[in-house]
Amino acid sequence: MPTEIRDIAAGLWIWRSEHPNWKPAFDWPPVVTSVYVESGGERILIDPLAPADAAELRARLDARPPTMVVVIKPDHVRSVDLYVRRYGARAFGPRLFWRNDIPDTELLPIEPGSQLPGGLTALYDGRGRGETPLWVPEQRTIVFADAVTERDGELRVWWTPHLDRAMPALRAMLDLPFERVVLSHGEPVHDRAAFERALTLPAWKR
Repeated sequence: MPTEIRDIAAGLWIWRSEHPNWKPAFDWPPVVTSVYVESGGERILIDPLAPADAAELRARLDARPPTMVVVIKPDHVRSVDLYVRRYGARAFGPRLFWRNDIPDTELLPIEPGSQLPGGLTALYDGRGRGETPLWVPEQRTIVFADAVTERDGELRVWWTPHLDRAMPALRAMLDLPFERVVLSHGEPVHDRAAFERALTLPAWKR
C-alpha cells in the first residue's frame, strides 16, 4: 500500500508503511506505524521506518527537520541511521539490540524513568525492559511499540510470559492524564477508554 500520512493532533502526526522484512508467518500485519511529535522545542521521530515512496514524507520532514530520533524497542531499529545521517538528529534507545539488527549510530541509552529532551518520559512496561513506551505530555499521548496491539478492531495487550509484571505496569499508566495511545501494529490510534478496556480483556496470543 502507498504510505499513509495522518495528522493526529497539533504537533503530532504518523505515517504508515509496509515493513520491508515482513513475512506471512509473523504475528503482526505488514503495515507499521512511525511517529512524529513536536514537544518542548524538539522535533522527534519515534521508531521511524523510511518507506520506498518517501517523497511526501521527506518534504514534510525537510520542512521541519527532526532534532531527535528515539527507538523504544530493540527490534525497532528500522531507519534510525538514515534519519540521523540526513538530519543530524540526536538518537536515543535501548542499551541492547538483537545481534543481527544493531544500528551504526551510537544511541544514548534510555531506561524506564528516563527524562528525554522535549519533556518525554520513558515508561516501564513490565516485560523485562524489552520496551520503553514514551509518555508525551504536551499531546497527552503514550506511544507504544509492542506492549499493546490492535486485532479485529479492538485494542489488546500483547501476550508475554511476563504478564504478571506487565499488567500492573500497564495499569499504573492510568495515573497519567493521557487521552490517546499510538501503537506500531494494527490500527494505530486509540483513546483512553479503549486502553482501559484492553486491560480487562485476555491478552492477545495467536
